[in-house]
Amino acid sequence: MTVVVRRGGTQDARFLRDMLHHAYYWKERAPSGGPGPVQLYVKAWGRPGDTAVIALLDGFPVGAAWFRLFESEAAGYGFIDEQTPELAVAVVPSARGLGVGSSLLAALLERARADGYTALSLAVDRHNEGAIGLYRQFGFVQVQEDTDSLTLRLELT
Repeated sequence: MTVVVRRGGTQDARFLRDMLHHAYYWKERAPSGGPGPVQLYVKAWGRPGDTAVIALLDGFPVGAAWFRLFESEAAGYGFIDEQTPELAVAVVPSARGLGVGSSLLAALLERARADGYTALSLAVDRHNEGAIGLYRQFGFVQVQEDTDSLTLRLELT
């Protein structure tokens, strides 16, 4: 099986929304006082700076990686500052362990560098050792910790 990664666009907003459930499942199942910022990762997708890549396996979309900038008053879970895009990566369960996540992350980091960003951040479930290991392989380092997640940052320069 060959993983093909293509650039995403506004036409992929629905798929990104679906992938949110895979990317932030630990936040969705946690009891809280409201929906939290999960929807902010794709709401009104297509604003300046929104960037996505989509992974296809045998022609079917099986994963996505995307980043966007957040404002401090409407921040994502891995927010660091208003100049650092926060990324999300999600792969459907049936395609995990096949190199899809690595392919997505490599392509998205290439886009971020080409777009002139100096760093990226993300939030990850503190118990998701597979994802944490993948991010560390790419050079992400932990900058914050809370009860259920870690915030990681990657310097791109």
